[in-house]
Amino acid sequence: MDILDKYRSKDLVLNISEKANKILSRSSGKISLMEVCGTHTVEIFRFGLRNLFHSNLNLISGPGCPVCVTGLHFLDKAISLSRRDNITITTFGDMMRVPVSRTSLSRERSAGRDIRVVYSCLDSLEIASLNPNRDIVFLGVGFETTVPTVASTILTAKERGLKNFFVLSAHKTMPTALEAILNSDSVNINGLICPGHVSAITGIHIYDFIPERYNISCAVSGFEPLDIVSSIYQLCESLESHEFRVINNYSRVVTEFGNSKAQSVINEVFEESDEEWRGIGLIPRSGLKIKPEYSAFDADLNFPVEVEDTRGPSGCRCGEILRGTILPPACPLFRKTCTPENPIGACMVSSEGTCAAFYKYYVD
Repeated sequence: MDILDKYRSKDLVLNISEKANKILSRSSGKISLMEVCGTHTVEIFRFGLRNLFHSNLNLISGPGCPVCVTGLHFLDKAISLSRRDNITITTFGDMMRVPVSRTSLSRERSAGRDIRVVYSCLDSLEIASLNPNRDIVFLGVGFETTVPTVASTILTAKERGLKNFFVLSAHKTMPTALEAILNSDSVNINGLICPGHVSAITGIHIYDFIPERYNISCAVSGFEPLDIVSSIYQLCESLESHEFRVINNYSRVVTEFGNSKAQSVINEVFEESDEEWRGIGLIPRSGLKIKPEYSAFDADLNFPVEVEDTRGPSGCRCGEILRGTILPPACPLFRKTCTPENPIGACMVSSEGTCAAFYKYYVD
């Protein structure tokens, strides 16, 4: 049995889920666990894991989809910049179809704007090298997982002396967003399934505040069925015993202190900032902006633009879904006017979006 077979073993998964169900059946009420990462949401559906558990388990999707939580104001800035004659916008593909102000990056490209899909920030650097007479603006979206590559690319641009490469940063960090959700009265959470990819960079100590201040446990989890099911079991066990802690259930990838080299390059280029989260609002110290030493690469400073306050689409409840207060079927637009072919909200656009996952897998 290789390692992947082990983590997808039907017998092991069923054995662990039964242990969790014994605890769930003893509970006097619902146990609500939030899977923070969008990839966990998708994998829970893809492997049918919801069906394994007692009805007392309530799985809630959280704000871990980077495209979904990107603020409307940021997207309006990007679109405004794309309309300038000498600017090329580069972005990850999921951002193209996010609706904002009756348009999207995809529609703007169809209208003739120079907007290009890239697979890495490094691709944007090469575009800048090949087009010295154009200003290349990369849309920096994502959590701690993707930030090291962006930081490294900025350092490379400085080494090469490139003057036409810029980053419009909407990078976000996970702990402060979790804190905002846990401080909210709108959702009751008994445990968190924390993102494995983010934790591989940060280590597990970024979550220490969760058991210390909120008396709940959190489990850093991988993405295979056994990872997720065993994380749920350990969270249920912790809740029953009232022994709250940070659980590293992805130790084959995540270490206690994370990737020090990645952390170092992030800290060299970026510093904390206040950041807007769709559905949550402005969260202090939850973002990463480019440090003054690297301001030559900061699109915000080099291309100032004023945009009006933007409201989300009428009827769209994406914000409540991201906060975990409702599930997608409660949105009046879900499966009606809002579909993957015609997304109204960001949660239906991204492959990691909760609405997209529910649309593809959920049967009422």
